[in-house]
Amino acid sequence: MEFDVVVIGGGLAGLSCAIRLAEQGKRCGVVSAGQGALFFSSGSLDLLSRLPDGTPVTAPLEALGELARQAPHHPYSILGADTVAALARESQALLARCGIPLFGRGAQNHYRITPLGTRRATWLSPEDIPVTELGQTLPWEKVLVAGIEGFLDFEPHLVAGSLATEQGIEADAAYVHLPALDPLRNNPSEFRAVNIARVLDIAKNTQALAEELNRLAGDAQCIILPACIGLDGPGPLEQLRAAVGRPVRLLPTLPPSLLGLRIFQALRQRFCRLGGVFMPGDRVLKAEFDGRRIAGVYTRSHTDIMLRAQQVVLAGGSFFSNGLMADRDRIYEPVFGADVWGHADRGEWGRAGFFEPQPYLQFGVKTDHRLRALLNNEPVENLYAVGAVLGGYDPLQQGCGAGVSLISALHAAQRIALSLKETA
Repeated sequence: MEFDVVVIGGGLAGLSCAIRLAEQGKRCGVVSAGQGALFFSSGSLDLLSRLPDGTPVTAPLEALGELARQAPHHPYSILGADTVAALARESQALLARCGIPLFGRGAQNHYRITPLGTRRATWLSPEDIPVTELGQTLPWEKVLVAGIEGFLDFEPHLVAGSLATEQGIEADAAYVHLPALDPLRNNPSEFRAVNIARVLDIAKNTQALAEELNRLAGDAQCIILPACIGLDGPGPLEQLRAAVGRPVRLLPTLPPSLLGLRIFQALRQRFCRLGGVFMPGDRVLKAEFDGRRIAGVYTRSHTDIMLRAQQVVLAGGSFFSNGLMADRDRIYEPVFGADVWGHADRGEWGRAGFFEPQPYLQFGVKTDHRLRALLNNEPVENLYAVGAVLGGYDPLQQGCGAGVSLISALHAAQRIALSLKETA
């Protein structure tokens, strides 16, 4: 099998890179080992929320200079502020082309309401999530936070209490009970957001939910629900809003996350409509080198049939998805053996405090300024590393994971398109 580009990893970074290349007519294959981080995502995308020294960031693009001073190996620092700003705008345009409606802009973070009812600074949020600009509060004086009876992944009283404290609004909490959900409720392991959405998305059940919410909402100006409706599109939520006659907003739940899953589905559909080849449930096991170039890769499903490609993108994620691995003595990248940022002393990999920044989160593949992966301190000519597999940054402490994924992916796509044009 021959491709212009093989992408290893079907998450936010891998699919974004593949889509951008497919839009330019390149034949792309994406090898995806399993569920990416989007299945565990809130659906909001961070660009930069905090500097390494802990300073909160309100204007991410203005903070890139100080970030470069504090973290010279951060992917943003490698690419440079002008490139990051341009690719942040391009990322928003790509997501829009995929039919993903998002609120926000790179010039300034906004606050999204979390599943605990607190606020968190972020870059882009699904339009269904309650958000505010910095320094502002929600536009309603009274809201209803409605949970689903028996659903343990969402606690409406906790959300309502936080909203009352932080937003200064009246927030009531209640549970809805729908007989249509009883078969799921009787099996707690199946009573999850995605399965609930499959029931509530049926028109008669959406109408029953609306009647229950109207009974509970009283004079509330807005209803906030766990994200358990609208799995395959906005239709059921729009039907619900029309039936209750007021805004309805959604909050993320524990995984699998419906809001993250929507983004994955939109990206995958866009890629496949462009003619891309998506290979789910497969895993790249090894690569064949031709000098300083990758000739192709071998996967578990294709056994001895090599996937040949002119360019390869490594977007396999971090430890969570086995894009990076560890044994007692070392951190390593398992497919190509690429150089990684790490620490020889295992005692320095983590900190005892659960909420402390963890050093291992900054471990990852080393690259040159083009984001080509290094092998023995030299770049592999046609291997780019993007997303969570990159080293030099802490996606949790710095709040930049999605931004690094999108911006590094589009940068790699630019470089690859240019390279393919030069060799055509």
